[in-house]
Amino acid sequence: MDQNLEQLRKQGLELAAVSYDSEAILKNFAERRKIRYPLLSDADSKTIREFGILNESVPKTHAFHGIPHPVTFVTDHGGVVKSKYFEEDYKERQTLAGLLAKDYGIAPGSAKGTPQAKHVKITTTASTEKISHGQRILLAVEIEMAKGLHLYAPGVEGYIATEWKMPETPLAKAHEVVYPKSRVLYLEAIKEKVPVFEGKIRLLRDVTMGPDKALRGAMGEGNKVIIEAGLRYQACNDRLCYPPETVPLKWELELTRMDSERVPAGLRKQ
Repeated sequence: MDQNLEQLRKQGLELAAVSYDSEAILKNFAERRKIRYPLLSDADSKTIREFGILNESVPKTHAFHGIPHPVTFVTDHGGVVKSKYFEEDYKERQTLAGLLAKDYGIAPGSAKGTPQAKHVKITTTASTEKISHGQRILLAVEIEMAKGLHLYAPGVEGYIATEWKMPETPLAKAHEVVYPKSRVLYLEAIKEKVPVFEGKIRLLRDVTMGPDKALRGAMGEGNKVIIEAGLRYQACNDRLCYPPETVPLKWELELTRMDSERVPAGLRKQ
């Protein structure tokens, strides 16, 4: 989150994290990791309970009792929650750049790629270039079409719809694709109405990274892990449709370990 702090502030937003840890633990972590935004201590989990996010599966006798489910809230200046992102597993986190892309339309800027494609220009990006196991990141595919050209949108009948194909692998679990809004085009030559994409569009897709063992097994030079997919589409204009194309997509990401360093023994929960 700290890596995207300046981009967040450009949108007039600020960032704060709430934890059930003590002020001393948070101070130690912030200094060690050079965190620039506030880490707020909710040591008795009062605020966590008021938001209804207490992890009830942790018994009261356990040292971790009071821990919340991981949730990201986006609020307005009056404190009204405008959107929230909830995760069942504390090991899974959405990246801040991914939230900015979903809520504010800001294109992710990491791991940029420009695969070769016919008739359209394609750019791939990710919400982060550094990943760890269980992390939920956002992938984006931007497609730019020349004036007069269109691609068919999902739901079209009798034509090849634009489709982002991503097989399940041990490296990553792919979630549903978020397609932009299409428009209905009337094809005069054949007297048909079809849903299409025109101009510049962006497809978004969350991906949850797999277990550490699988990621490390696929790791190449420079700790790089490659996530692969394919984009199938058919470009057309008012007079003709070109043959369908399937363009290979890939995101080259750097695998890093999550911070497992513990605070000094005297600060730990007992």
